[in-house]
Amino acid sequence: MRFHHVGIACRDINRTKEWVKKNYPVIDEGQTVFDPLQEARVSLLRLVDGFSLELISGKPVEDFLKRGMSLYHVCYTVADIQQTIRDLEKNGATLISPAKEAVLFNRKRVAFLHTPIGIVELLEE
Repeated sequence: MRFHHVGIACRDINRTKEWVKKNYPVIDEGQTVFDPLQEARVSLLRLVDGFSLELISGKPVEDFLKRGMSLYHVCYTVADIQQTIRDLEKNGATLISPAKEAVLFNRKRVAFLHTPIGIVELLEE
């Protein structure tokens, strides 16, 4: 597993994107797209140090926002998504959303698991 990005829950992606751009050194701003399989609008921002933020609004983050939370998940790239899911489940993780294509990542598959360190997204390489 290799770190890829942090997911940030937000009500208004455009407003949050503008705030990030005013306060952080953004060097690449992805388009905001709607992902029907995730039922969410998403956008990826890359900072000068290579750190990336995925902004997410919509159904998957509604409960987080109601509780005043914005940190949604940490994402890692993996070579074999199904094997990584099995390995994490053996070690106590619970699958929240099985592997499915993600519009933001050119139809590469993603999966979400609840772990002792919070929600982890896996992105297939």
